[in-house]
Amino acid sequence: MDDEGYLAALRTYWKRQQAFPSIAKLCDVVGLASTSSVFALVGRLVDAGYLERTEGRIAPTHRFFARPLVSTVRAGVPQPVGQDAVELVTIDDYLIDDPNRTVLCRVRGDSMKDAGLLDGDIVTVEKNSATKAGDIVVAIVDDDYTIKTLRLNAQGRYFLQPANTAFADIHPVGSLEIFGVVTGSFRRLRR
Repeated sequence: MDDEGYLAALRTYWKRQQAFPSIAKLCDVVGLASTSSVFALVGRLVDAGYLERTEGRIAPTHRFFARPLVSTVRAGVPQPVGQDAVELVTIDDYLIDDPNRTVLCRVRGDSMKDAGLLDGDIVTVEKNSATKAGDIVVAIVDDDYTIKTLRLNAQGRYFLQPANTAFADIHPVGSLEIFGVVTGSFRRLRR
């Protein structure tokens, strides 16, 4: 097995356990017979930036969780297979600008379907972010959470607009607080 295969075994183990066992037990995880072979493997993966040594144990680095972005793919007419450069990307790199202000929310309902936000999707929401009309936001309107597009009417009052004509605009009766701005979304298509 090459280092990519060992790395795959370590990623699979991490996914299940959210931790690594001792170096001695790593022999079983990666299928090596001796701890000296595991030490050598760990050294190579540390040098490659996938692992780091902390307090006598190994820990995954940011690169450990990165996945290859291998190509662009047309959604229309098929394209020839190319030799695009492989780049490593994590979901956090792509969707999260400030991890200290970012939370995830699950979309419920279909009032935002025309904006591409479907029931069950997860949205990344940046709290305490500058907000402007036209942003999709998670708002607290009259003490209830909702996800809508923030709009400004001719009188200078904010309201919330769904992205589905089956739903009416929401004009706050009492209060409107912006919990955060939606910066991205994702969904799982297959289980």
